[in-house]
Amino acid sequence: MNRFTVIDTPLGKMTLQANQHGLLGAWFETQTTQPNELGVRDDEFALLHETKVQLDEYFAGIRNQFDLPLAAQGTAFQTQVWQALTTIPFGETWSYQQLADAIDNPKAVRAVGLANGKNPISIIVPCHRVIGKSGKLTGYAGGVERKAALLKLENIEFDV
Repeated sequence: MNRFTVIDTPLGKMTLQANQHGLLGAWFETQTTQPNELGVRDDEFALLHETKVQLDEYFAGIRNQFDLPLAAQGTAFQTQVWQALTTIPFGETWSYQQLADAIDNPKAVRAVGLANGKNPISIIVPCHRVIGKSGKLTGYAGGVERKAALLKLENIEFDV
């Protein structure tokens, strides 16, 4: 059974969703990638509580790596891209080309971009660390202003 909760963050409300296998999603309130059915609201579910704690620590500047079981659901290609995203170090950015290279599929830059945009686990699976080859910010499902704020939180310089 899927469970969810809604938390407050410095960048707005987030909905967290999990099941017994792991975290399924973490979405800002304006993201359109949320599923139609979230499950049962359960503010006491241990994994949702731990996710909130770790996100609070991240926003407070005392956590730069997450330690949570992840269970995002997508195609084999999407999950491969999402797994590669988790290897981008805190405080660094990659281009879409670097991400395509990381999954040994250098010609899949556009497909990588689409998979990146469908990442259901914001921040924890750090799709915000992917920027354009030129160093400019590109789209972000949570809004470019949130992407900029997340990069600033990680002391990452970027072009607007």
